[in-house]
Amino acid sequence: MRRLLLLAPLLLFTAGCGVVQSSEDEATDAAREAAGKAGERLYSQRPRTAEEVGRFASGLDGVEVLRVTGTSTHDGDGVDVVVRTSGSAPDGWFDPQEIVVRRCFTVRVSPKSQWGEDPRDADCPDGPPLAFAPPPAPPRLPYEELRAELPRVPEDGRADEAKVRRALAALDLHPAILTEVMAEGGRVGVLLSVEGNGFDAQDCLLARVAPGATEVWVPPRIQRMAGEGGCSVGNALDPYPSPH
Repeated sequence: MRRLLLLAPLLLFTAGCGVVQSSEDEATDAAREAAGKAGERLYSQRPRTAEEVGRFASGLDGVEVLRVTGTSTHDGDGVDVVVRTSGSAPDGWFDPQEIVVRRCFTVRVSPKSQWGEDPRDADCPDGPPLAFAPPPAPPRLPYEELRAELPRVPEDGRADEAKVRRALAALDLHPAILTEVMAEGGRVGVLLSVEGNGFDAQDCLLARVAPGATEVWVPPRIQRMAGEGGCSVGNALDPYPSPH
């Protein structure tokens, strides 16, 4: 009878709370959550090669890249990245120590992927984490050369789009430099840019050839962040207000 009385509180606790998760399971869930956050950082609709995806993933805190399969995010099923993350949990109710586990998961990077998609459990491949060469440095945008080459227009004149395009052609720009030209109301706007990574501020130059003034400038950093529209030919023609 005494034994039954001692067991009764424990039975009530177990019935009320269900199956108690082990410390290792909790730590594994924490590792899975870390892999899921890495997948959110990798999520993008922008086409990227498998090497670009792997390089970016390897730079995330607490993430080791062990395998990358696929060619590019927009080719076939996209790119699968096997990452290794760690998680921790208290080692029992009364033990101040923590248990730490390292687990591997597969994260898919594709336009078909869903935001917040759960990573899949994976066996950890043998060998050390993959190492990726640094990306090639982007070409320098020719600020001084562009300002010297663009035509000047008298105050009572109109900017000539054809002359502006000839000036750009004379610069013999690097193939990686993207160019846009737009004419409007006697003015011509110019955008020179290099492709960004979708996260950091993009490199670009803006220019406007207008009656009485030819200007070349770099938009403020906040305008060059993804989604801000600072690196656009429209911003060259009608500049956004400067941020305060």
